[in-house]
Amino acid sequence: MADYVEVNKSNNWVHVWFYNENSKPFSIGEKMCEINENAYMNGYNWDAFFNYYLSEHEPDILEGLDSDPEAGSYSALYELSQENEKKALRFQEIIISLIENEEELYRIVREKGDEIEWD
Repeated sequence: MADYVEVNKSNNWVHVWFYNENSKPFSIGEKMCEINENAYMNGYNWDAFFNYYLSEHEPDILEGLDSDPEAGSYSALYELSQENEKKALRFQEIIISLIENEEELYRIVREKGDEIEWD
């Protein structure tokens, strides 16, 4: 599994942790910012990007999601349930797919960057 994203469970929550300062997402974030200067990819702008992307492609994953972005990481939280655990694992797969197929990220930032509510 990718070292920049993980899913963890606690007593009441399931968390998706995305470490945007790990080397691969960090270098991708730098390229995204070169394409669109508003896309400086701290945790807050990953939050903005994921909100945009999920609303366009996987809106059900946003149902019940609370996010907690920081400068160096992004966390998505769901109340613990089987359904939400499945959503968290799907979200993890989406993040991995986007990072491993970074050209899609660049395309979205180029073509849709003005539609994203950047930090």
